[in-house]
Amino acid sequence: MKIVAVDVMIIEAEAPANRARCRPVYCRIHTDEGIYGDGEASVMMMTGAPAAFSMLKDLSGQIIGLDPLDNEVILEKLHRNTYFAINGGPIVQSAFSAIDIALWDIKGKVFNVPVYKLLGGKLYDNLRCYASQINYGWGMLQSDAVTPEEYAARAREAVAQGYDAVKADFFELDAQGYPMSAKARTGILPESYLKVVEARVAAVREAMGDGDIIAECHGYTDTVSAAQIADCIREYRIAYLEEPNMSFYPTVKKLDEQAGMRLAAGERLYSRKDYLPFIQNQALQVLQPDIGNCGGITETRKIADLASVYDIGIQLHCAGSPLCLAASLHLEAVLPNFLIHEHCCVQERDYVRKLAKYDYQPVNGRIAIPELPGIGNELSDYTLSRCKKVTVK
Repeated sequence: MKIVAVDVMIIEAEAPANRARCRPVYCRIHTDEGIYGDGEASVMMMTGAPAAFSMLKDLSGQIIGLDPLDNEVILEKLHRNTYFAINGGPIVQSAFSAIDIALWDIKGKVFNVPVYKLLGGKLYDNLRCYASQINYGWGMLQSDAVTPEEYAARAREAVAQGYDAVKADFFELDAQGYPMSAKARTGILPESYLKVVEARVAAVREAMGDGDIIAECHGYTDTVSAAQIADCIREYRIAYLEEPNMSFYPTVKKLDEQAGMRLAAGERLYSRKDYLPFIQNQALQVLQPDIGNCGGITETRKIADLASVYDIGIQLHCAGSPLCLAASLHLEAVLPNFLIHEHCCVQERDYVRKLAKYDYQPVNGRIAIPELPGIGNELSDYTLSRCKKVTVK
């Protein structure tokens, strides 16, 4: 079997004007036996998608004529033969990810099994999920949360759907609903702002009862301000503080010594080399690699295996389209150190759900593992008919 062509695609999703621009990037790898596989580069939100599209187009020419079942061989060739790819980065690694996911999709279809079978078999039939980014709207409540009661209402909406865990960014908007500037979220924070943050967290804790709360910082805070926030919200039993500062090992380690709560990060780390100091020195208790930007299923599995040696949990960052969601479920299902699945608010929205053929959604806070051959999803007719496509042969 040989690879004969690669379709590289980008589509402008029909996101409302008040939502971040959404431009998923995909590839479809074709073989001489008529089997194809779909993959995704997970840089669809805001900036980066056109660069990933161009990188994926450039890389695709290197895999024509190769055996798609030799995914490790192909990844090694791409890393070694792409001059600026040795140390990765989000654009290079997201393009590698799309190719790798598509190759696993082909492999599953060739052997007529779901990808989780090829990874060693699933440990779980379904996965516990958390409702992610409820502050941007959840369920019937699709506006941004600002007041403590609005945060609580979105938490109650998630609980009514069966979730027993939620994640929110309590720090992005000020008390009037205006975005905080980067400067305002770093350094010593004023007591007035900390009181706004605490009131929001307290409201969600009351709404959740014994449920879990994950506090998201998006890397907007720094070591000083994140330590203040940790002091402010510790009593509300936070499951973990996510991306509390830039993912730079010395500052994360310093915060780990000060915060007094579990720290999580990883969506902006892109390879085993990036993760290694955090794992070896146990600066993070939860790792969040994104299967669509850190090298695909192959590299993410290696990161997870390294983490398991140190009893570090894995919660994949999952804010891509339904294609990357399906691939993530296969890997999470086989990991002994899997913690919980992120079901992001964007995966609730129609303009994202229609991008792929199958729509995997949680039921009562749990999501099933795809059982179709390959990753169990492929691009929809809607996407194929509307995307910008370049075919590399």
